[in-house]
Amino acid sequence: ALQDDLVVFTSPAAVRFAARLAPLHGRARMAAVGAGTARALARHGVTDVVVPATMHNSEGLLAHTALDDMQGRAVAVIGAPAGRGTLQQVLRQRGADVRDVHVYRRVPARLDRRHRQAVRGLRGDVYMLLSSVETLGCLRAALEDADWQRIVAARAVVSSGRVRVAAHQAGFKQVKVAASALGADLLARVVQWHAVS
Repeated sequence: ALQDDLVVFTSPAAVRFAARLAPLHGRARMAAVGAGTARALARHGVTDVVVPATMHNSEGLLAHTALDDMQGRAVAVIGAPAGRGTLQQVLRQRGADVRDVHVYRRVPARLDRRHRQAVRGLRGDVYMLLSSVETLGCLRAALEDADWQRIVAARAVVSSGRVRVAAHQAGFKQVKVAASALGADLLARVVQWHAVS
């Protein structure tokens, strides 16, 4: 993949696990879906990276001019199975020869009695920080109905419009969108929301 024309890293985890397999240097130009992923690349010595200017997601990266003309270019998308596939689909439409390189897989966190007790003890102003639709689905699958009702009674701070829609569909009544999926942006949105409530 590092000898392709472009290598796209989909998350900081993709960078971390890929770096365990090989040094992240080759002829390929590097791209990151967001600032957190770009910072992970910088920790491995890769600083010349295509990064979205505004939206830190697949759509933001696809809006970058460096990804406009992809005709005949070899592109590797580094990540985990079962992603949205938006990057791959659009890059193929633009003429790129795209391949997925899976360097890790996502598994749901195991919630035990201690976690469930924490949910049952929620009181006062509660904010849920949700960075992905997948996170929301895993949380829903792991909790009993009564515990889930405690969760959706909280205020949800989400990383994107797509996650906002999923949060509403899951039962959250109060949802606000942060600037990105970065922890600092999610927390900044909590502070802003709390200050006006």
